[in-house]
Amino acid sequence: MATEQLADGAMAPVVAFALVGALGVGSQWLAWRLRMPAIVLMLLAGILIGPVTGIFDPSRDIGPLVGPMISIAVAIILFEGGLTLNFHKLQDAVVGVKRLVFVGAPLGWLTSAAALHYGAGLTWQSAAVFGGIMIVTGPTVIAPLLRTAKLQKRPAALLQWEAIINDPIGALAAVLAYEVVVVLNTATSVSEAVMTMLIGISVATVLGAAGGFGLAYAFKRGFVPEYMKVPVVFASLLLVFGLSDFVLHESGLLAVTIMGIVIANANLPSYVEMLRFKEHATILLVSGVFILLAANLDFAVLGQLNWRAVLFIALVVFVARPLTVYVSLLGSKLPWREQTLVAFTGPRGVVLVAVAGLFGERLLALGLPDANLISPLAFVLVAVTVVLHGFTLAPFARFLGLASTESPGVILIGGSPWTTAFGEALKKAEVPVLMADPNYGNLRAARTAGLDTFSGDILSEAAEQRLELVSYETLVAATSNDAYNTLVATDLAPEFGRDNVFQVMRAKSDNARHQLPRTLGGAPFGPEETHEGMNRLIREGWSFRVSRLSEEHGFDEWREMHPEAHIFARIGPKGGIKLVRKDEDVKPAPDVRIIALRPPGDDKDSQPPAD
Repeated sequence: MATEQLADGAMAPVVAFALVGALGVGSQWLAWRLRMPAIVLMLLAGILIGPVTGIFDPSRDIGPLVGPMISIAVAIILFEGGLTLNFHKLQDAVVGVKRLVFVGAPLGWLTSAAALHYGAGLTWQSAAVFGGIMIVTGPTVIAPLLRTAKLQKRPAALLQWEAIINDPIGALAAVLAYEVVVVLNTATSVSEAVMTMLIGISVATVLGAAGGFGLAYAFKRGFVPEYMKVPVVFASLLLVFGLSDFVLHESGLLAVTIMGIVIANANLPSYVEMLRFKEHATILLVSGVFILLAANLDFAVLGQLNWRAVLFIALVVFVARPLTVYVSLLGSKLPWREQTLVAFTGPRGVVLVAVAGLFGERLLALGLPDANLISPLAFVLVAVTVVLHGFTLAPFARFLGLASTESPGVILIGGSPWTTAFGEALKKAEVPVLMADPNYGNLRAARTAGLDTFSGDILSEAAEQRLELVSYETLVAATSNDAYNTLVATDLAPEFGRDNVFQVMRAKSDNARHQLPRTLGGAPFGPEETHEGMNRLIREGWSFRVSRLSEEHGFDEWREMHPEAHIFARIGPKGGIKLVRKDEDVKPAPDVRIIALRPPGDDKDSQPPAD
C-alpha cells in the first residue's frame, strides 16, 4: 500500500506533518532573522510545495483529517484570542482605543461586508461572515511592523491595542454571523430558524462560561496541581468545543472564545503561564494552518478572481478602513496626522486566513456557491496589505512626522548612584533610558539628572499599562535585591529576548549553594562587581565616559590608553546599543561608541570625547 502511495506521488502522513511543522516554524524563524512579516514567507512556502510543485497536497497526503485538524486549530486560536481580552486593561486604555473597539468594530464589520458585497460580488450571507473576520487587523503582523517602523508612542499604542482587542471580537462576529447563516439555510421555517439559533448560541454561551468559571474555581481552590493546569485547560477546551459543536454545528467556536474571555478576566495566579503556553501553541498552530491552507490553494479557484477582487482590495484599503477609523475617532481630540496614520494602516494576518478558510469551506457545504471565493480573497487581501504596509508604514510615518527619532532604549531596574551615573551616560549618548524602582526615594537623583523614571514594580499591571515596553530593547536588573533582579530578568526575558536581558552580579554567585541554573536570571555584563561593589567604585571617583572608535583609533588603541576601564556598552552607528560582557572585544568601525567606567583621573582621549 505504501508503494502505491509513493507511486501516486503521495507522502506518508507522518512525513506530511513533519513537513508542515518544519516549514511553518522555519518560516517564522527566517522572518525573524530577516526582520520581515512571517506571513509572507509562509505564503510562499505553502504555495511552492502545494499548487506550484505538487510535492504536498493536504487532501491527498493527510486525507479526511485535514478538516478536523483545521477546525480544532482554529478553535484553539480563537480561545487564545479570547484569552487576551482583559476588560480591566480595556477600561484603562486610551480613549482612541475604546472608540476603535466599541465604534470601530461594528462599523468595520458593516463597511467590510459592504466592500465584499459591492466590490467582490459576494452575497450578503457570505459577506456578513467574512466581514466579521475582517475586523481583525492582524496582531501577529502589527507587532513586527511597529518594531521596524519605530512609530511614536501614541499611534503605535493605538494600532497595537486595536489589533489585540479586536482579535477576539472579530472572531466572535464571524461566528455569530455564521450561526445565523447556518440556521437560515437548514431550518424549515423562520420560527425554527430563530429557535435553533437561540438554542445554539445559548448552549455555546453557557458551556463557554461554565468551562471558564469552572476552571477558574478549580485553579483558585487548588483542585488542580500546578503541573497539570495547562493540560487541563487544553482538555477542557476540546471538551467544550466538542459538546457545543454537537448541539449546533460550529457553535463550538463561539463557546471556546467565551471560555477564553472568562479565564482572561478571572485574575488567576497561573494566568501568565497559560498565556505563554497559548502563545507557543498559537505560533505552531497558526503556522501549520497557514501552510495547510496555502498548500491546498487551487490556482483554478484563484483564477476566478477578476477585476472585482482588485476593486474589493481598493475599497477595503482606501474606503472601508479610513471611513471606519475617521468616524470612530471623530471628536476624540487626536491630531489629524495620527488619525490618518491609523486610518491607512490595517494589515491583515494569519488568523484571518485561517478562520476565513474554515468558514469558506463550511459555507460552501451549506450550498453557497460564492463561498469558494472567500479563501482566495482572504489570501489576496493578506498578501496585499502586508506587503503594502510593510514597505510604506515607516516612510508614511516619517512623511506625517510621526516616526520616532529615538534609538532603541534601555530600562534600568533599580535607582542607585551607579545606575544613575550609567543612565546619564546613556542619555548623553542619545540612547533613551528609563529608570524604574519600587522606592520613590531611590529615583530622586535620576529625576534631578533629567532621566525618565517609573516609580513602581516593573512587573506590575500598572507598568504594563503605562510603559511602552516596545520602545526599549535592553533591560538591566540592578537593584540591591539579587532575588528580585533574578525574578525580573527571568520574567521579562520572553518579552525582550534572553540576549537582551542583563543582571548585576549576585553577591553569592561564587558559592555553589547559591548558584542558580542558567535558565534563571539575566546575562552578566561589565566588571565582575556586585551592586554594592558598583556603588563603591562610584564613591571612589570612578565615572562613566563615552568614547568614539574608528578604523584608525580602534579598540586595541583605546584599551592601551585605558587599561583599567570597564566597558559596559557598545553603541552602533545607527544608535543600536549592546551591553558588553566581561573581556568581550569591541570591533572598531566608523562612529562606533563605547560606554566605559573609568577610574579617577582617567579622562584622556586621543580623539574628542563623544560626550
